[in-house]
Amino acid sequence: MKKKVLNETDLSFPAKSVNESFARYAVSSFCAQLDPTIEELSDIRTAVSEAVTNAIIHGYKEDCNGIVYINVKVCEDRTLIIKVRDKGCGIADIQLAMTPLYSGDPSGERGGMGFSIMETFTDDLSVCSSIGKGTTVTMIKRLSD
Repeated sequence: MKKKVLNETDLSFPAKSVNESFARYAVSSFCAQLDPTIEELSDIRTAVSEAVTNAIIHGYKEDCNGIVYINVKVCEDRTLIIKVRDKGCGIADIQLAMTPLYSGDPSGERGGMGFSIMETFTDDLSVCSSIGKGTTVTMIKRLSD
């Protein structure tokens, strides 16, 4: 069943780590129109932070030449649909990448918990990716009444 969208916004910004906080607060500010709880806002910020960080660190391999795209939809049933997309290298094995503690970072500096954190703080998470074309992470968050 398709949800009726009440409001929608799009953001795009350079894939630089300094822009992660901008994305986190821009999305949570847009979602504030639904009057979420403090906990729900915190969940949204955390999930967006992880998705944007993944796009910057893994999608573009920290080369800072890419763009991160975010689309947020506010739906009539107090549901948020948040998509974070990059046009980076893509993910070869999504199932493996979503395994807790798995990291594609050969240096071993990354914890491999990004997707697990996104799953914890949202109600639904899906990932679509194509090698050389990028990745789209879709997060759905249902707010309380």
